[in-house]
Amino acid sequence: MIKKKYKDSIKWSTFLKDVFICSLGAYGGPEAHYGVFTDQLVTKKEYIHEEELVELIALCSILPGPTSTQTIVSIGYKMGGPLLALLTMLVWALPVLTLMGLLSFLYEFLESMNISQAGLRYIGPMAVGFIVVAAYRIGSKVVTDNITGFLLILGCLTTYFIREPWVFPLILVFGGLVSVITTKEDKLWNGVKLNPPWAYLITFVIFTLGSIVLSVILDNHIIRLFESFYRYGYLVFGGGQVVVPVMYSELVEVNRFMTNQEFLTGYGLVQGLPGPMFSFSAYAGGMASRGGSYLTQILGAITGGIGIFLPGLLLIYFIYPIWENLKKIKGIKISLRGINAVAGGLITVAAIILMQKSGFFIDNILITLITILLLLTKKIPAPLIVLLVLVAGYIV
Repeated sequence: MIKKKYKDSIKWSTFLKDVFICSLGAYGGPEAHYGVFTDQLVTKKEYIHEEELVELIALCSILPGPTSTQTIVSIGYKMGGPLLALLTMLVWALPVLTLMGLLSFLYEFLESMNISQAGLRYIGPMAVGFIVVAAYRIGSKVVTDNITGFLLILGCLTTYFIREPWVFPLILVFGGLVSVITTKEDKLWNGVKLNPPWAYLITFVIFTLGSIVLSVILDNHIIRLFESFYRYGYLVFGGGQVVVPVMYSELVEVNRFMTNQEFLTGYGLVQGLPGPMFSFSAYAGGMASRGGSYLTQILGAITGGIGIFLPGLLLIYFIYPIWENLKKIKGIKISLRGINAVAGGLITVAAIILMQKSGFFIDNILITLITILLLLTKKIPAPLIVLLVLVAGYIV
């Protein structure tokens, strides 16, 4: 139990310093991030009970958006309200967002320095290895019965053969409905008393509808880019691995803002950086805005970062104040089983499609297999794997 005196006397600067420590040690997606949160925020500093952390993880898994980011933002909200929650997100995400935005200039930098881009050729196969391991770990966790197994396979088949952006949210919602319909538990929608802060939900809806309308009416690349990334933020459940197939389909296959190799390079590089994997959006936004001035590319990176994180932040501001009562609704938790099972299928398909795009060459396959083995043994940290692959690309 956190002592009231301790909680009241906590300095925001101290808490934000601990959030920054978490961001420096957070590699490998939500599952790994939670271990860092437990160690730093629960065990060492006792900002929150472990039971409360588990409940927050469940809440943020139900919500669309970056799960680990929403979890640590919720802890910030608990400690100091909306303003500290915003500062928490900035300290947690801004450093890696900045780095990923700068990395969107990587190809131009290599070209200007007359450095061969061939050294980046193994980043793609390595990224496939990361996605395969993520699919395995998430799949083994979400498949708990025949229904969730069926939904995972359905997610695989549907999104493999239909590569349109609209199919991803549709199949996720379908998974949640199937989970609720087929459950044998009763009293799913038990009544609870709620008093939500509607202003945040209204703001969320205004951004949602406004960005769609403006992107249709105005022929403006940045507005269309914001609408795309904002949509990724409110339609994707889970960590950065889940958003990859949605981004890939629209940014590479539909709009052709970047090549398969360029997409995989960014996804591979983000594996070697600490912090939220949704920061990949800054790289993708910058890459999607090439062809004009440097300022436009920087604006694209900023737009991608803000767009993808904003809906998750607004939803936390809306939901967290009523969470104590909302978590008593059993049907919400049950729907998550189907949503997560489908998401596991999306990640599996992403690994298959990206491997096909990289090419089934012997060296590519070896890099992917070695990456998988190193990740499963957990003996070499992700940043070192990225560094070794970069070195291999330039010396082999």
